[in-house]
Amino acid sequence: MREMLTGGDLDVLTGDYLAELTMLILGRDRLKDPGAGYARTFLRQLEECLGLAHERGVRIVANAGGLNPAGLADAVRKLADRLGVPVRVAHVEGDDLKTRYPDSLAAHAYLGGFGIAACLREGADLVVTGRVTDAALVTGPAAAHFGWGPREYDRLAGAVVAGHVLECGAQATGGNYAFFAEGDVRRPGFPLAELHEDGTCVITKHPGTGGFVDVGTVTSQLLYETAGARYAGPDVTARLDTVRLTQDGPDRVRVEGVRGQAPPPTLKVGVNRLGGFRGEVAFVLTGLDIEAKAALVREQMTDALAKTPPAETRWELVRTDRPDAPTEETASALLRLVVRDRDQETVGRALSGAAVELALASYPGFHVLAPPGKGSPYGVFEDVYVPHGAVDHMAVLHDGRRVPVPPAHDTAVPDDDLPEPLGPLGPLSSLDPSEPLLPPPLPPGPTRHAPLGLVAGARSGDKGGNANVGVWVRTDDAWRWLAHELTADRFRQLIPESGRLKVARHVLPNLRALNFVVEGILGEGVAAQHRFDPQAKALGEWLRSRHLDIPETLL
Repeated sequence: MREMLTGGDLDVLTGDYLAELTMLILGRDRLKDPGAGYARTFLRQLEECLGLAHERGVRIVANAGGLNPAGLADAVRKLADRLGVPVRVAHVEGDDLKTRYPDSLAAHAYLGGFGIAACLREGADLVVTGRVTDAALVTGPAAAHFGWGPREYDRLAGAVVAGHVLECGAQATGGNYAFFAEGDVRRPGFPLAELHEDGTCVITKHPGTGGFVDVGTVTSQLLYETAGARYAGPDVTARLDTVRLTQDGPDRVRVEGVRGQAPPPTLKVGVNRLGGFRGEVAFVLTGLDIEAKAALVREQMTDALAKTPPAETRWELVRTDRPDAPTEETASALLRLVVRDRDQETVGRALSGAAVELALASYPGFHVLAPPGKGSPYGVFEDVYVPHGAVDHMAVLHDGRRVPVPPAHDTAVPDDDLPEPLGPLGPLSSLDPSEPLLPPPLPPGPTRHAPLGLVAGARSGDKGGNANVGVWVRTDDAWRWLAHELTADRFRQLIPESGRLKVARHVLPNLRALNFVVEGILGEGVAAQHRFDPQAKALGEWLRSRHLDIPETLL
């Protein structure tokens, strides 16, 4: 926060503190303390920076209110009084729908930016919210500053794109970037957006900060945790297929051409529930006969747990070992046992006892990474939808006035049947009638069996139980190859874990990108820790490491 306030000019400082997993954690905090439920780290940052923001005339907008925005607003006022900083604090509420889902730990609708805009228009210096969309932290200030109304869809869509690029901080300035070696990303700075009244923007960063901003870093972030070409939100549906990116100088990327449509008739609601309890043991298998050692301990543990078997048992052998290894670590493989059950004892003491009692009676070299503990609670995430009118979206101003925020008047179900794009590469052909028309494939020529990542970048993430993998290339010829080569079926071949799941492919020609959505690969969401990489953060890097026959002209 200090770096953003001191590194250069700024009108509004935004902060995104919430994720699906965060809402579950805050829900558990609130069970222990009804006055909790907000991000305490935000207060610690303000302790140092609130006076600085006031001196520089920078407004602050953050969703750190989590499950208790009113509580955070009061805490900020107390902090400001103690620091002697005059600050007008407002908050946005109405997202909490737990009464509709009484068996949930937390249930919150994703609100748009017009509650934030109402607070800022009435003079707030600092606005905290609960569960709003990540992009709302930008659409709200933009609507307030430029006087946008709720039907100015193109302008709002441009702000949504800017907000989506900013929401994950350094992911737009070289962090988590496929081609990270092209710049110094040891300490990347944070991105900022120069927004214009027509909805266009330039993504950049403060001078002298680390990392870099180019068309690639912005493309990568645009593909993060999205699906099709229609990016639906409570204020507007932004058409990602219309986004145009151009390099506008060093560390400057211009974003323009974004078109918007009326928002969908429903609001997304994230419902978090406690799913039960989870236990895990990681057995270390060293040296020879790895498969036989794994089979032995698996049979022994299955027998030991037979009296009270867990509701769900998952085994995974991770072959990190190599022959004739120079260190014990590189001679070892891991066998992970994960169990889940509604009863904590079944995955706690019963599991621990069974594993410990085998220590001297199983495979040679028996040991585990850490002693098993008591079963830990895990959560499950579900997204459901309610009409706009089901929430009482409210701006609570610094003077206590409550200003209702009306729901969207015009709505439309997003239509993913895209118009035929104009093809810059000549006649167009298509693999699938439901997809946008594709450029012609490259002419036949010599190929080399090589990793996809030599020519393509990727970024992946989670949305509930689904994962998305955005894949993009940087030249027209590479796009002609990728668009025809990386079909949904080829994706399943390269990622065998997705073989029996529904895989949807979305084509974004302007970005030279494909976006794959793999339904159900993450089970019941990140908090359930269904797989080794529970948020699918590295799924894209795994895909880039897989080998295909790539035209030598691209290598």
